[in-house]
Amino acid sequence: MREGGVNRVLTGLAGLLLLALGGSVLAVGLGAPPPHWWIHSGAHDVLLSRAERTRWRSAGWWWPAVIAALAILVLLALAWFVSVLRPRRPAEILVGTGDGEGARLRGRALQSALTQDAARQPGVAHARIHLRGRRTAPTAAAGLRLEAGVAPATALHDFTARALAHARRSAGLASLPAEVRLGTARHRAGRVT
Repeated sequence: MREGGVNRVLTGLAGLLLLALGGSVLAVGLGAPPPHWWIHSGAHDVLLSRAERTRWRSAGWWWPAVIAALAILVLLALAWFVSVLRPRRPAEILVGTGDGEGARLRGRALQSALTQDAARQPGVAHARIHLRGRRTAPTAAAGLRLEAGVAPATALHDFTARALAHARRSAGLASLPAEVRLGTARHRAGRVT
């Protein structure tokens, strides 16, 4: 499963858990009988009694432990948030030069060259390509808008045999997997008189 899918599943599970907990609190607050796993059973029972609230107040470790635990939770949430928002585009691609040293190719340069090659392909009205993955194993996500009357199989074959193969050879990559989405260019309907 891809990372985006894992994030969606974890977010969905957290949402369902919070929805179930919040719904049960609302239902009990409105007078429904509490479920068997409910913490308190009395109608006038409070969530934390005075004794429970003041139980650890005199212990010197309590408040630093609570603050440290909350700080760790906030830092973990921020790290997850930054990792979700971080662009997955490789800034550089490592290119094998044959001398054992290697070179670095800017990811945007390869992306731009691949986009221009694809746009010059016959039958392609517009091309948009993004590089993803790691710098040692990039992948391409291509969107090609085809002109009317162009066979999708021909356009796909031309893209993989020309633009994609040229980019792979130029960067010295063993492979450059691509996900290609094809669409048709919109055109105005002709007028019949």
